[in-house]
Amino acid sequence: MSLRIYLRNIDAIYIFYRSSLMLLKRKFYGLKHVHSTFFMAGKGRVSRDFVAAEYSFISDGCRICPKVSIGRYTMFGPNVTITGGDHRFDIPGTPMIFSGRPKPKQTIIEDDVWVGYGSVIMSGVRVGRGAIIAANSVVTKDVPPYEIYGGVPAKKIKDRFSSVEDINIHDVMLEQAPRRGRFCSDIGK
Repeated sequence: MSLRIYLRNIDAIYIFYRSSLMLLKRKFYGLKHVHSTFFMAGKGRVSRDFVAAEYSFISDGCRICPKVSIGRYTMFGPNVTITGGDHRFDIPGTPMIFSGRPKPKQTIIEDDVWVGYGSVIMSGVRVGRGAIIAANSVVTKDVPPYEIYGGVPAKKIKDRFSSVEDINIHDVMLEQAPRRGRFCSDIGK
């Protein structure tokens, strides 16, 4: 058997394993709105109304509140949390614990977003297409497309791409039908 055929067989086994594991996790967590190519590593706490598009990924220990959607090719590092805005604190004479909760806000994480380890994204925030959130950041406001944010509270660090031409090339790719690639394959070798 040639090396190429062997590697193709290994790849097929891996894809079958991931698909089977996610089938079980979708049932266990009650996830009816995630694409069949979505993958969730390890354990986490994910709201049943969570929406995840093609080839999106959340790592171990993520906690995701209601009304959250993530786009294609989006990935969350371990221990990412999307939460907040879930207790009233503005009623004089009433302890916060008894003040109730406001209606949850929609949180949208667009396509091709990378959220680093331990980051917290507040409910109601929109993270634009192609943005990157640095590890251990606290995102309290919307993040524009193709910008890198980090810190507490998160602020712009720099642009992801150096030119409008690069953004346009990337946008064209993201507008195409989703396609499978090799997850975390080595590049530059």
